[in-house]
Amino acid sequence: MIEVKQPALLERYQRLIEISRNLASTLNLENLLNQIVHAAADLCNAQAASILLYDSKKRELYFSATSNLAEPLMRGLTVPVESSLAGWIVTHREPIIIADAQSDPRHFSGVARSTNITTTSLLGVPLINKEEVVGALEAINKLEGGFSQEDLEVLTALGSMAAVAIENARLFQQSDLISVLVHELRTPLTSINMATRLLLRPETSTEMRENMIRTILDETNRLSEMTTAFLDLARIESGRMQFQVQHFDVLPVLEGCVRMMQARALERGIQIDLEARECQYQIKADPDKIKQVFLNLLHNAVKYNRPEGKITIKVDAEDELRVSFADTGPGIPEESLPHLFEKFYRVPGTEKAAQGTGLGLSICQRIIEAHGGRIEAQSEVGAGSTFTVFLPLEKSC
Repeated sequence: MIEVKQPALLERYQRLIEISRNLASTLNLENLLNQIVHAAADLCNAQAASILLYDSKKRELYFSATSNLAEPLMRGLTVPVESSLAGWIVTHREPIIIADAQSDPRHFSGVARSTNITTTSLLGVPLINKEEVVGALEAINKLEGGFSQEDLEVLTALGSMAAVAIENARLFQQSDLISVLVHELRTPLTSINMATRLLLRPETSTEMRENMIRTILDETNRLSEMTTAFLDLARIESGRMQFQVQHFDVLPVLEGCVRMMQARALERGIQIDLEARECQYQIKADPDKIKQVFLNLLHNAVKYNRPEGKITIKVDAEDELRVSFADTGPGIPEESLPHLFEKFYRVPGTEKAAQGTGLGLSICQRIIEAHGGRIEAQSEVGAGSTFTVFLPLEKSC
């Protein structure tokens, strides 16, 4: 019996060596987590695998990656530390093999309600790096038989490599974001500093004082938008962004966004038209996150439009929901279109025309993709731009 098992075990360890090379060279956290869960499911011959990362300050566990769940909004779902198998793994710092999870009092049934996947057998190991618990790695539902000690050894080895790789990716991610944030903070802080110095000078005229006060207000608003964008991006990239999913009609959300942006549009003489049939466009999503995307796209359409321009929002549905935002602005050069959704990217020449962080479209794309949708951009220089959001449709009339 030992002679039959050894070649399979040796082969799995050889695969672990290959996987370790890939993990060591991956600094994108999302890609890294996906590699780990797919490797775990494959190595343990399991139906699925997942990583739950641990936030020691909040004492929370949250799903960060799963191998085969069709529901992308699973990412960010929190699991109670005190009453879950993953919580037991993290608090006890020990691996666990469960043959019948449904009969185990530590099993958290909330996951099954969110995913429609019933956990029968489970193998879990803690992710520990430098004596600190990073999270838990779980393999779910052995495809043949039950999880063995051999499976445990392999998953433990993968977990050890994964914990180090996750912390390295996190450090790289944080340093990258922090360096950009510090760089972006300098400009508004310099403007505020100069405006304040002028306000303190007794010879400053009333008109100049009013201009300086407006400058301070504009720059503090810019700082607020900037920090919000960076926090959103950090939550998305770390898997901490949570989604409160429900069924709702998109049209009232869009109408609310138009009302919110109307005053800003009127300041520049821009007309906003919403074109949609009197119909319900039902989707299953987080309404606040979808509203955030719509507001961002509408805000961009106002900001980068020409004075006395026009914005047309069109809603229609066949197999999927389509919401397009068309403006009459200067348009985007063809060479810039492939880069629009990259972090920190700004179309050359727009820096002086309108301020921004270059994060809005990247955040929008990540939110829409988490809902199983996509965003596309079309533009012609001199004729304007159109951004279209596609989302899975529940039903429409």
